[in-house]
Amino acid sequence: MRQVSRSPIAFTIAAILLGTQLTACGPVIVGGAAAAGVVAADRRTSGTFLEDQSIELKAKNAIVDNIGEANIDISVTSFNRNVLLTGQAIDEATKTKAETVAKTIQNVRTITNEITIGEKNTFTENNNDAYITSKVKGRMLKENRFPANYVKVVTEDGVVYLMGLVTEQEANDAVEIARGTEGVQKVVKVFEYIEE
Repeated sequence: MRQVSRSPIAFTIAAILLGTQLTACGPVIVGGAAAAGVVAADRRTSGTFLEDQSIELKAKNAIVDNIGEANIDISVTSFNRNVLLTGQAIDEATKTKAETVAKTIQNVRTITNEITIGEKNTFTENNNDAYITSKVKGRMLKENRFPANYVKVVTEDGVVYLMGLVTEQEANDAVEIARGTEGVQKVVKVFEYIEE
């Protein structure tokens, strides 16, 4: 029986590509070398990386439990314990309540509430957002101005949100790449800046 060589780089690329396709889904647990590769290429500590995944899951569940799925379509993204809320709520009070609930999750540092008021996105709209995210990430990999794992890309209604621990130059490069990607309506920076 022939053994197949499994490169950590191939696992990392596969994990990145898989992650870009799951913007509106729950967290995915990637095993073995792939997870280690993703964490190694990230400026967050492994503990913070795992904590971010936990925050996303706990916050989403708490918001849905407190508000109800009929009233909100929520995505929660955490990067270095800074939380981004996107999706749609039926009214302003529901949007505010989602943020209030998210603040109760242990270890959350900040919250950026970008939930819009309106009807839930359709399956087609969600797929289009996932496609835009994959195109932005693909261009970041191709242009290679910074390690692509330094920037988390979230797309909602054609608006691209950029998160991460980045230098000023990396932020500028990421914004330029995102703005130049077909289908992007607007780019919003949710970065945490570090010294060069």
